[in-house]
Amino acid sequence: MKSRTVTTVLPAPKGEVFAYMSEIENLPEWATEFARELHHDGDGYKVLNNLGEFRFEIRADEETGVIDMLAGLTAEQMAVFPTRAVELPDGRTAYSFTMFQAPEMPDELFERQYESLQREFANIEARFE
Repeated sequence: MKSRTVTTVLPAPKGEVFAYMSEIENLPEWATEFARELHHDGDGYKVLNNLGEFRFEIRADEETGVIDMLAGLTAEQMAVFPTRAVELPDGRTAYSFTMFQAPEMPDELFERQYESLQREFANIEARFE
């Protein structure tokens, strides 16, 4: 299974980065290509993008800095996208996001999604300038 990780170092404390990235309502602010729309329905949240509509949720642990982002067509088909905010000795925060290629996903689509994630990281960096 192929994976790609994007990491940036942000000039902000871990708590601030964690609070922002773990808040589902902030998703459309930084994930502008993945979450063109975010709405709440009776069962949770859904995102809408050029591939369709997907269920989305965040499971976060402030102590470890782990922010698991899950997305899928149904609750049973949710894929995990692990992210993490790590405090650096100088007070800045390293933020990483890993994506995995599903067995049925074409290589070209996976690479386009990776490129999209890299562009979205520019939004995260701009938020913490």
